[in-house]
Amino acid sequence: MPFAIYVLGLMIFSMTTSEFMVAGMMSSLSEEFGVSVAAVGYLISAYAAGMIIGGPLLTVGLLKVSRKQALLLLAVIFLAGQTLGALAASYEVMMAARIITGISSAACFGVSLAISFELVSPHSRGRAASIVLGGLMVATAVGLPLAMLFDQHFGWRSSFWAVDLLVLASGLIAFWVIPLSSRPESIGIRSELTAFGNRNLWAAYATSMLIIGATFAAFSYFSPILVELAGFTTGVVPLLLGIYGAATVIGNIITGRFSDHYTMPIHIIGLVTLTAALFIFGLFAHNQTVALIAVIVIGLVGVPLNPAMSTRITRIAGTGTLVTTVHGSVISLGVVVGSSIGALTIDAGYGLSSPLWVGALLAVLGLLSLFPFLQKKS
Repeated sequence: MPFAIYVLGLMIFSMTTSEFMVAGMMSSLSEEFGVSVAAVGYLISAYAAGMIIGGPLLTVGLLKVSRKQALLLLAVIFLAGQTLGALAASYEVMMAARIITGISSAACFGVSLAISFELVSPHSRGRAASIVLGGLMVATAVGLPLAMLFDQHFGWRSSFWAVDLLVLASGLIAFWVIPLSSRPESIGIRSELTAFGNRNLWAAYATSMLIIGATFAAFSYFSPILVELAGFTTGVVPLLLGIYGAATVIGNIITGRFSDHYTMPIHIIGLVTLTAALFIFGLFAHNQTVALIAVIVIGLVGVPLNPAMSTRITRIAGTGTLVTTVHGSVISLGVVVGSSIGALTIDAGYGLSSPLWVGALLAVLGLLSLFPFLQKKS
């Protein structure tokens, strides 16, 4: 693999760390801005909402710009938003910063993949994509725990500045190692729009949204749940989230290997396992052993279902840019739905364990969304 592929992976790692790290510093941000933990959860939703807007719109808006120039422009926009967050003196400013970084991050995902495909031969594109998107998984395993450690020892603002430095470094290296490609081909949007008339595509979108929604309903509140319900000390939580991140990396390797041949079985097994883990976690949230096992299992079968989800989309509607971009927006919508409903249940007085039950319900709905497809196959 060209060195530039790994640079793109570093860029995705940096931006995804920014997306996830708020979940690990909820107490600090709650105290800083004088808001509830649920309100801090909305900052996660705001980032994802920015991704939903930024994916389709900003990517289309940059079609006439070379991909290298688009990548560098997006890095600059992200740096502006991340710096605004590091300097934020109020909750409202932080909310604006999260939206800006979310928009630029979404577009950067698509541009990074497009560049990686240009740099390798067709038969190596899958491997290149796995390296670029591997930054997402490593962010949960390494970036999130490191951000929490920075928060605990140097203050939450240091985590924001650290991400700033990583994005700046990856952008500067990308400037030197990524060749200036020709202008990207314009997308035949009209021809791609016909794919959206396929009901199976929307069923697949719904399943993807529900899987991610179920996962993030729980993940967004892991930190307070593990401390206040399971009784873990604050200092242990980064380690626990690191274990969760390692589980996502392992799960991604497994599902990535078998998704081409066992797309639907992976969906079914994953959703059944995710439902069971969230249900048991909700029942025994005060038990540290159960909590630890549940965190690991959710890591193995939540976000790592992405390869199977993407394979299902491409089989139904092909690899069109618009179809793929909308799928990314649907996944981000799942983050918004899960974290937001979780916040609403906490605000309504149902307790910190309520997001786990929200996640279990969304996972059940995801499983039910597969039934029409399975009936057609039977």
